[in-house]
Amino acid sequence: MHDIMATRTAPDPALQAPAAPGATANPSFSPLYRQIKGLITRSLQHGDWKPGELIPSEADLARRFGVSQGTVRKAVDELAAEGLLLRRQGRGTFVSTHHEERVKFRFLRLVPDAVEGERALPQPMERHFLECRRTRASQEVARALGVKQGESLTQIRRLLLLAGEPVVYEDIYLPGAAFRALTAERLDSYRGPLYALFESEFATRMVRAEEKLRAVNASAAEAELLRVQEGEALLLVERLSFSYGELPAEYRRGLYNTRHHHYRNELN
Repeated sequence: MHDIMATRTAPDPALQAPAAPGATANPSFSPLYRQIKGLITRSLQHGDWKPGELIPSEADLARRFGVSQGTVRKAVDELAAEGLLLRRQGRGTFVSTHHEERVKFRFLRLVPDAVEGERALPQPMERHFLECRRTRASQEVARALGVKQGESLTQIRRLLLLAGEPVVYEDIYLPGAAFRALTAERLDSYRGPLYALFESEFATRMVRAEEKLRAVNASAAEAELLRVQEGEALLLVERLSFSYGELPAEYRRGLYNTRHHHYRNELN
């Protein structure tokens, strides 16, 4: 591994972060704390510290990487702000997990109109899995997931309900190799968040997502599932979720009935 700085102790070569596409090989062009952030992220990606586990202290990480505690703290602060790490007062810093109460609703944005203006979490929804099957990647899904058209995928179709009323219909596509063992029976028996299942049983942690939103009209089949009129306006949310290393790990297409709900997002 290149030394982080010529005057510092060389870190463990196994922890070298990969260069970004098009980036120069000279590490001096990258701020030191961002190099440390990349090394910590690589350790998370390799499973050195599992979701929910305590990571080494800032002092230990500083010795490990041969940098100051302040540099490590800045790197950890960014990772905590991005939701990859979780600070707990008096206990240390932990790898964030989708089993954590404050994290499990991170990707859920549908909120009843009654809580407009409040900072309440979205309400837990009842899940009704319609199907879990192997399928072939269409051109659109293949492009999103970075796989070949026709490649084997796992597809999940489900409804999300509030107070017994369906409010979201989703098609979820997952890489076939990583999720080959996922079955409808396992989905039906699991009671936690879907991303927590992916994390604990399939070693895939969703760390960030990109979404596109647009208004569409319900088809006859979609209207029947969501109990709305054919042609009624729905909110289409297309989400591409990434695991560590910017690896596309899930593509989902969700139709939201926003008659009594709104899609809420916070912009920083």
